[in-house]
Amino acid sequence: MSDSLKDQLLGLGFKPAPKPERTERKPDAKPGSRPAGGDRTHGGKPAGGKPAGGKPAGGKPGASRDGRGPRGPRAETRGGGKPRTQEEIDLAKAYALRAETEKRERMAAEQAKQEAARVRREAKAKLDAFLVGKALNDAAAEHARHFPYGGKIKRVHVNPDQLKALNAGELGVVQSNGRYLLVTAAVLAEAKAIFPDAVALEVDPNAPPGSDEYADPQYQVPDDLVW
Repeated sequence: MSDSLKDQLLGLGFKPAPKPERTERKPDAKPGSRPAGGDRTHGGKPAGGKPAGGKPAGGKPGASRDGRGPRGPRAETRGGGKPRTQEEIDLAKAYALRAETEKRERMAAEQAKQEAARVRREAKAKLDAFLVGKALNDAAAEHARHFPYGGKIKRVHVNPDQLKALNAGELGVVQSNGRYLLVTAAVLAEAKAIFPDAVALEVDPNAPPGSDEYADPQYQVPDDLVW
């Protein structure tokens, strides 16, 4: 538009269009930078009402951040995250104590069993060594003297004189290494002191006649008879 036309329009009452205001453009803030003044308020305290030094607002020592009172020990929780009651805690402790007691009892029983087995092995070994050369078994014996031992009916072969002495209590039978040895009453007494379970036959000389049904060699019993 020429100046003459512009002057004519101004003369008719038209006003020139206002010019747009220019604003100063500030450079973009760099990442991680803080605006001027930081997070502090006019009182020099961090934003959020927390005073400097990291203490929670309110100034009460030990108070939790949510204002629910002093912090205490955390309550034990179940698997679902819910706190366990005192009854449940006591019950769990009782179960743990009982399990520990039962474990100790099992260990003690196992140790006692192993100790008894050790003592038994040593006693049998001592008895076997003691009986060396003391057996009176006769290889030519024809009579079978039966007797109960270990829940079964066992037998030892004797000659007529040995049978009389055995039934009179002058001889006895001792089990050693799977064999039944005929020994004197004195040897039988010592063997009984070393390992009582090895005594297979000990006749009471004061027993009334006929009390031992196996004393008669004519009395036949199956070898595999079990009481």
